[in-house]
Amino acid sequence: MNLIDAPGTSEDDWRAWPGLGRLPELDLTSWRNAVVVAAHPDDEVLGVGGLMAILAARGVRLRVIAVTDGEASHPGQDVTTRRIAETTAALEHIGHCEVVRLRLPDTGVRDDELAPLLRDLVYGFDVCLAPWEDDVHADHEAAGRAALACDIPVLRFPIWTWHWARPADPRLPWGQAVRVPLPSETAARKRAAISCFTSQFEGPDPILPPEIVEHFTRPEEVLFR
Repeated sequence: MNLIDAPGTSEDDWRAWPGLGRLPELDLTSWRNAVVVAAHPDDEVLGVGGLMAILAARGVRLRVIAVTDGEASHPGQDVTTRRIAETTAALEHIGHCEVVRLRLPDTGVRDDELAPLLRDLVYGFDVCLAPWEDDVHADHEAAGRAALACDIPVLRFPIWTWHWARPADPRLPWGQAVRVPLPSETAARKRAAISCFTSQFEGPDPILPPEIVEHFTRPEEVLFR
């Protein structure tokens, strides 16, 4: 069974694990600008929405590269316009971000196709934030590998990892992990941004059920260096 479809780890288990609180805090003080690679609409907010809000409040220039429009999330339905609108609404809660849409095929992202496109778009930025290349979602992994192929420092954020992994899981590079504590106001902005992705919460089998969303409402975010 696909790890994403299998029963996962509860957020209560993650919050009870002291290992997250022991991770070193990420130093953001030297960042003048940052670029975020999102394989799908909502990836940037789920993974680093709090970090983005902190940077936006400091006046740091932010660019979001939307790799796909998430059109494959609802087979048989045209949800492209809706998913783009959800991202626009969500980023209003995060702060000012420039958005560049690549419109690559959802569920068909190839890192060898994406990497040449990213190189020009990330040029001149201090850091790139991208999905973790071992997240067990093909588009996330391709986006992560493509970012790593660019000549820029990259920090990778896990998304589905919080579902299929477990505390102290040896499959994760904890020695490279850093955390970003989220002040209460920042965490609230992130929750408001997540709530904009209504297409992902609907139906009898939602893509983001409440137990998944809980992973992204904790008072910190984790990235791998």
